[in-house]
Amino acid sequence: MSFTTFQIWTVILALGLGSFLLRLSFLGLIGSRSLPEWVLRHLRYTAVAVMPGMITPMILFPAATEGAFDTVRLGAALATIAISLWTRSAVLTIFGGAAVLFALHFIIG
Repeated sequence: MSFTTFQIWTVILALGLGSFLLRLSFLGLIGSRSLPEWVLRHLRYTAVAVMPGMITPMILFPAATEGAFDTVRLGAALATIAISLWTRSAVLTIFGGAAVLFALHFIIG
């Protein structure tokens, strides 16, 4: 299926406008007001909800292996979960998971 230049730019502009309107609804319209506590409590979980959705495809279908299962990435993901549960620190979890990923690359190959 081939798209024309006009169609591509229409989609890009529509997505940009939609993104702008979503941000305007939070930052422009209610940005100067204080939010209720229950809204703030739910917003704290945004990163927790988004990160697994971004990372899971990289673990299960990594581009580096053309979508083939990779024990190195799965091992690093499991170690990262363990580090997270043990330390309760986002920084230690990130650096620990990266260290395990690099170590497993050298050990397993």
